[in-house]
Amino acid sequence: MGKNEESAATRQPAAREVKSAARTLEVLEYLAGRQGTLTRLREVADALGAPRSSTYALLQTLVAWGWVQTEPTGTYYSIGIRALLAGTSYIDRDPKVRLAHPILADVRAELGETVHLARLDRDQVVYLATVESHEYARVMPRVGRRLPAVHTSLGKAILAENPAAVPAELAPPLTRHSHTDLAGLEADLAAARERGHAEDVQENTEGLRCFGFALRYDDPVVDAISCSVPLDRLTPEHEARIIAVMESARARIEESAPVVTPPAA
Repeated sequence: MGKNEESAATRQPAAREVKSAARTLEVLEYLAGRQGTLTRLREVADALGAPRSSTYALLQTLVAWGWVQTEPTGTYYSIGIRALLAGTSYIDRDPKVRLAHPILADVRAELGETVHLARLDRDQVVYLATVESHEYARVMPRVGRRLPAVHTSLGKAILAENPAAVPAELAPPLTRHSHTDLAGLEADLAAARERGHAEDVQENTEGLRCFGFALRYDDPVVDAISCSVPLDRLTPEHEARIIAVMESARARIEESAPVVTPPAA
């Protein structure tokens, strides 16, 4: 199994795990984690620790159903269009994403910078909404993208409020500025708690500084918003304005967040 995948032993216990279903999900998660990179059969089989023959049969089934796609030669695989339907259904039905999006649009209009909403998933943050700046080119696509929580202001804002979610080991660094030891991360999270927001300076993208603000409508905290700013646009005055506007946006989202009541049994 690949480094980015969680072993079956560490997943939440189930009454009875269906092995074929688990293997199917492992394939989909692995390909989704490749962020669109074309992947050979050998790579998929090696990542899952599975025979190539059974992996090939599973991939062909997923291709037929549209969850995986392959190019004309049949050599490379990537996530398919049916996965998009599942992903957009998740975002469309989430009331907190619907609530946050217009507020993020207001922030972008006021600051002229790119803003994000993300959610913690294991040791990563998943971007659920992005409103992009018109002032500079997009660095990378965001909605649906995953990054290690410890290397983002979004993730660190969540971890500062949710210490139980801090990983025991750090993900590999993404840039030369990323945290490489737990002591440094813990000091960073303590500073985030002290000032009320988290920051990363080029920790996942060179040339960007990001300001992350936990959304405290859930316990434990799993969501956060952030503002990303190219370093060459950031002045002390602009930084102070960003923090003030983002704090106001957080308050608006938290005050309006719906209370989700589990359905009756």
